[in-house]
Amino acid sequence: MKLIEAKEKDIPLIQDLAKRSWENAYAEILSQEQMKYMLDTMYSEAEISEHLKNSNYHYYLVFDEILNVFDGFLGYENHYEDQTTKLHRIYLVPESKGKGLGKKTLEFLNKKVKESGDNRIILNVNKYNSAQKFYESQGYNVYEEGVFDIGNGFVMDDYLMEIKFG
Repeated sequence: MKLIEAKEKDIPLIQDLAKRSWENAYAEILSQEQMKYMLDTMYSEAEISEHLKNSNYHYYLVFDEILNVFDGFLGYENHYEDQTTKLHRIYLVPESKGKGLGKKTLEFLNKKVKESGDNRIILNVNKYNSAQKFYESQGYNVYEEGVFDIGNGFVMDDYLMEIKFG
């Protein structure tokens, strides 16, 4: 596995990976309408392009060097809050699950966060997403709950999780 820093030309790939992973991860949790709305807004070309222009926001593509395929992506923002990085996005396509890629991707993120000088990572996870258990297995803890209005009559009902270093 290799993580490759994403560029503007990779936006269609990020959008495709997001759609493929979301269809699996959220099929039982979100309505088709909410999924489409969130993908269309959060993963629009304009939105991702803005992220890529922010020097603190980073996207990395998860690449399987053996199979020569992209398995997912990581999106995070250093210095989101004081000494805190926000993990905005980590998604793997269904066929890549169970290979240890999520764990390796988080280990990569931990290294990058420490290099940035931040000492904490925060993230939101849907209360009904099994990924919460994965994050807990990697040392994350729930520190708060939140319901966030995302527009169009939809909300995100999430746990807020964190991990601290040193």
